[in-house]
Amino acid sequence: MAEAHQAVAFQFTITPEGIDLQLSYQALNQIYHSGVRSWKRRVSRMRNRVIKGVYPASPSSWLFVVIAILATLYMRSDPSMGLIDKIQQHLPLSSQGQTMLSALVFSTLLWLSLILALRFCLKLLLSYHQWMFEMHGPVSNTTKVWVTLLRLLSSRKPLLYSYQTSLPHLPVPTIKDTLSRYLQSVRPLLSDPAYKRMTELANGFESNLGNRLQRYLKLKALWATNYVSDWWEEYIYLRSRGPIMVNSNYYGMDFLFVTPTSVQAARAGNTITALLLYRRKVNREELKPSRVPGTVIPLCAAQYERMFNTTRTPGLETDVLQHWQDSEYVAVYHKGRFFRLWVYNAGRLLSPREIEHQIQRILDDPSPPLPGEERLGALTAGDRVPWHQMRKQYFSSGINKRSLDIIERAAFFVTLDDEEQGMKGDDPAGNLDRYAKSLLHGKCYDRWFDKSFSIVIYKNGKNGLNAEHSWADAPTIAHLWEFTLATDAFQLGYTDDEHCKGDVDRMLPHPRSCCGTSRLFVLGPKCQYKHNEKGNLADDVDCHVFPFREFGKGRVKKLRVSPDAFIQISLQLAYYRDRGGFCLTYEASMTRLFREGRTETVRSCSNETCAFVKALEGEQCRRLLRLASEGHQNLYRMAMTGAGIDRHLFCLYVVSKYLGVDSPFLKEVLSEPWRLSTSQTPIQQIELFDIKNHPDYISLGGGFGPVADDGYGVSYIIVGEDMINFHVSSKYSCKETDSHRFGAEIHKALQDIMALMSAEPKSAAPSRGPSQPKKQL
Repeated sequence: MAEAHQAVAFQFTITPEGIDLQLSYQALNQIYHSGVRSWKRRVSRMRNRVIKGVYPASPSSWLFVVIAILATLYMRSDPSMGLIDKIQQHLPLSSQGQTMLSALVFSTLLWLSLILALRFCLKLLLSYHQWMFEMHGPVSNTTKVWVTLLRLLSSRKPLLYSYQTSLPHLPVPTIKDTLSRYLQSVRPLLSDPAYKRMTELANGFESNLGNRLQRYLKLKALWATNYVSDWWEEYIYLRSRGPIMVNSNYYGMDFLFVTPTSVQAARAGNTITALLLYRRKVNREELKPSRVPGTVIPLCAAQYERMFNTTRTPGLETDVLQHWQDSEYVAVYHKGRFFRLWVYNAGRLLSPREIEHQIQRILDDPSPPLPGEERLGALTAGDRVPWHQMRKQYFSSGINKRSLDIIERAAFFVTLDDEEQGMKGDDPAGNLDRYAKSLLHGKCYDRWFDKSFSIVIYKNGKNGLNAEHSWADAPTIAHLWEFTLATDAFQLGYTDDEHCKGDVDRMLPHPRSCCGTSRLFVLGPKCQYKHNEKGNLADDVDCHVFPFREFGKGRVKKLRVSPDAFIQISLQLAYYRDRGGFCLTYEASMTRLFREGRTETVRSCSNETCAFVKALEGEQCRRLLRLASEGHQNLYRMAMTGAGIDRHLFCLYVVSKYLGVDSPFLKEVLSEPWRLSTSQTPIQQIELFDIKNHPDYISLGGGFGPVADDGYGVSYIIVGEDMINFHVSSKYSCKETDSHRFGAEIHKALQDIMALMSAEPKSAAPSRGPSQPKKQL
């Protein structure tokens, strides 16, 4: 770890002459400025609580109400219908003072009542989701009125969390509807006898145990803010005892064609600065609330709260997410050594040039790692129980505990990688694959997989990130990463010699260990022995990244087909050609239209999609593609509006475990493997630059490891109008999967479907989905 401050503000010793008190004025000065900054943040939070607490009204509206009431009283009219007189009787003041104070009390009560009424109206408006199911074309009068009222109530500029209390709660679907949709989703995957058996299991569950579990679930929905999210976080993520590296964590990449600077320290300086500027905006709630693209409909912002200063700590049965309110440093790893980089000095954020200067000092530091220090991060890459046991044995007290606290309390983790990554070179396709593997797992010990996210800065200036999944979903990290890349390239910028802009305070302390001159971590031989690479898991991952440039969403939209549905159907065709059949397919859909919403599953392998794939060479395939596209989009809409299948069944299963009862139906449903797991990475969430005018600054997106040992993980990002980037993962140990082979099948499937649809008359019926909201919303 590096140090910019002394560990304590003062030291004292007992001498024969008395107490010798040695004050560190530099440390006391830093403590003073840190305290001032902390109090400023508290005042800002209190101010924001007031502003968002009265939204959609404003604090100044109270004064308007008071003036209006006093004006009516001056005109000898009583708008309170006698309430002011009743309040006046209980006030021990003079007559004139009683009148004034009672009017103020009544005005305040009236103002609060109006706020509650406005918030209730806003919540009712946000509970309306029929707009999503209306086809492109004429909009119903109900939706037109709804849009007008929503725009009226959303006219004031909101803070990041202004809409939180107005978002509706996630509804609990009926057992009958969920089971019906489930059976429909598995029909193309099961033979007639297997489908009949599953139907009997579902009917038996509905008539017996299902209604009992449903009552408990509805009771939770009445009490909890979201009946899914807390159980999803705990049982899907935190209770998993396997490695989170590859299996849970995911990654995000740099620009595809552009590297703003080739100087590693400079790229680190701007990247760290941009991330800290984003954190400042989150703390001050200055970010605009995320919305459904092209609309005024807000999305839940709860996931932003734990973005920084957060780590996942291992436990025996379950992990715990720990979040601290603030941190004034980042943890840095370079060539086996851990450093603490202070990013504030005298209460101000260091300039990008100053951070670059400090990073360069770390890069130039020749000291070797201590025994066991180099591979310490491997503990976060392996199984959770051994990590918990090692933590309890070696990191529960003393210097090891203090050193581990420094890493875990950091704003985020930074790795200064000694490799070069990116597309350029003699083998651009292979370089992208290696780039993905490096971000997904690295050397298995040079990342801190427990941190909410870790930034990787490569030797040639490329960067990327690795994110822990339990605290938030990919769109939240994508929002952060898009801001970081855009701020780095277009706002902070670099000098002509590729260094960060700004001045350097040469008096900044040289980075070194945070425990004086000694290094961090005193590790025993047994602990050092455990720092082995999780090489089998990492080496088994087959990553393939490729940009598809033949066409993009622009050409697909001209066919009046949803781009997401087009890609999902292409994936089904590719899988059918690759494996000779269909499989249970997972597509992530958000439920952030609801408070504390996270994700729902879109089961993309539908009856309509399978019918199209089988009939691709027949006469009716174009019509079937449109049916499949509309069917997929309808599944997506239902998932977004709380009518999905899998989260409801998951929660019913959790209730059954609490009650100690077994359901053969739920047990079988929850054990079905997702051999094709897919996700779309959103883009242009922040309009910091125009991608049309800067076509080279396109993002590669990000990816994740395969969910099933014999399956594929596919992530894609629709970039601009003319490109789609794909990230495909599988496991070498499975002889039936091959990421490069599947990538080639995706490429061919996209081309074949486009060729088919381009030959169709343009008068065909339109198909539209939530990824392309109506402009009038």
